[in-house]
Order: sequence, then C-alpha cells, then structure tokens
Amino acid sequence: MDHPAVEVHDLEKRYGAVTAVAGLSLTAEAGGVLAILGPNGAGKTTTVEMCEGYRRPDAGTVRVLGLDPVADARRLRPRVGVMLQGGGGYPGAKADEMLRLLAAYAADPLDPGELMERLGLTGAAGTAYKRLSGGQKQRLSLAMAVVARPELVFLDEPTAGLDPQARHATWDVVRQLRADGVTVVLTTHYMEEAERLADQVVVVDTGRAVAVGSPAELTRDGTEGQLRFTAPAGLDLVALAGALPSKVTVSEPRRGEYLVTVGGPVDPQLVAAVAAWCAERDVLPEYLRVRRRSLEDVFLELTGRGLR
Repeated sequence: MDHPAVEVHDLEKRYGAVTAVAGLSLTAEAGGVLAILGPNGAGKTTTVEMCEGYRRPDAGTVRVLGLDPVADARRLRPRVGVMLQGGGGYPGAKADEMLRLLAAYAADPLDPGELMERLGLTGAAGTAYKRLSGGQKQRLSLAMAVVARPELVFLDEPTAGLDPQARHATWDVVRQLRADGVTVVLTTHYMEEAERLADQVVVVDTGRAVAVGSPAELTRDGTEGQLRFTAPAGLDLVALAGALPSKVTVSEPRRGEYLVTVGGPVDPQLVAAVAAWCAERDVLPEYLRVRRRSLEDVFLELTGRGLR
C-alpha cells in the first residue's frame, strides 16, 4: 500500500449548535496500530463513524484505504472490519452461527472455531446471543470484526468491561493482526492498552487533536524522571545530591524511602552513581526503581482532571 490506511484532514462535524469535531487531522499508517484517546464527548466516536462511512463530515476530507468511505462504501466494506460497542448480534442466533455466517461471506476467512478458541468463546458457541454475558458479547464482536481477514479494523473500546484474562486475549489478537499487516484503529479509555498496543497515539479533546506521537514520545517529552529506593533512614541527602552527575533534588518523603528527581529522563549513569555512592557507605539500596511519566499522566495534563 503506497498511502496511509486512514487520512483525515481538517475534519468537522456539528450537531445543531454543538461542534463534535472541530478541524481534526490524523493519519493511520498501513500495518500499524493507531490509538485515539480522549475524554467522554471529545469527538472520538464521531470521528471513527465518519471514517467508517456511517456519518458524513460537514467539512474536511476522509480517505480510508485511499477511498471515500461514503461514496465508495461498497468497495470498502469487504476490506474493513468494524467492532461496535453495541455488539451488533442477532438476539436469537447462536454465537458460532453468527461468526460462521460472516465467515461464509468472506473470500479467505479465518477459521471460526480457532478464533472462538483464542477468545475463550468455545464454551459459549451454542449459546444464543441474547444470553451471552457482556464480556462474551464484546469478544464475539471482536471475532466478527476480524473473521473476514480485513485490511483495516476499527475497534471501539475493544476491552471495555472485560476481565484481565479476556483483556490479554484481546490484546494478543490485536498484536497478531498487526503482525499480519492489518491496520488497527482503536478508541480506548485504558491508557495501559494504548501504551502496550499502539504505534501512534492521538489525544483528542473538544474535537481537536491536542497531541500526536508514539507512546514513548508522548511520555518522554518535558518529563521529570524519578529514581526511588529504600535504605536505612537518615542518609546524607546533600552529600548524595552532590555526588550525582546531573542537577537533581534528593528527598526522603518517608522515613527510609528516598526520591531522586532529575529534570529529564533517568539515565544509566544516574542509577550507577546512586548505587556507587551507597556502596561506598556500605548501604544496600533496596527496591530501586525508575518511574517515568505514564500515558495516563500525559492524558490528564492535556485534558484536565475534571469529570465530564
């Protein structure tokens, strides 16, 4: 593919006096995982629905696999998988019946039985959709989105409400999709999910992209690094700070717990210097660990901490 899987430029969508999307631009590269993050009401779902062809933008352009998702909907449907939060199943149909039906429409589908096994749905194969648990419906929706081997998959909150085992199974499926060259665009409220899966992250707020980059880029820029360790109480903090290779602050926030804060990322030289200083004094630093800003920290800095 000689073009991005999804290209959005200056996208706008209004509902009466409410502007849901206000000049949003983003790109999903072919074969990668793009995570769209944002608080409730930020415009994530509306943006994805316009990419899927379910809504027309009021302004701006959308290209999916090089095509217009509305005008070229018939050509795109066999190439795109969509996982909806609502599930989209027939209430009376059995789980395996729905998955096998979708597989029958595809030219080269995944094996439905193997897919259900990977997602822990084998025991529910003969259960009517309306009787599935919320987590089972969620996993079946994922299976239905990927069984046809699409080139691009949109996943809307793919692990919402799942237990840890099911969440990790879902992550494994997403990783396999990426390994197979499938582009994945997902919206999620789980920052850990985005950090683990995404090649690129777009943080959206009030209908605009407020940050774009890889998880590593977003968590590295402008951060303070922290090195924590425990040791006997009462170490000479001034002496420790003076022995370290960069400008740092050293504190003992709790008795026997030490915090070294540096204006940038913690590097190996700083860790070695702390360990050497302690060794010279026959002090064993225990539980020594580096803390960097997480994607959740970045998200809250950009979008605020107030409830919406």
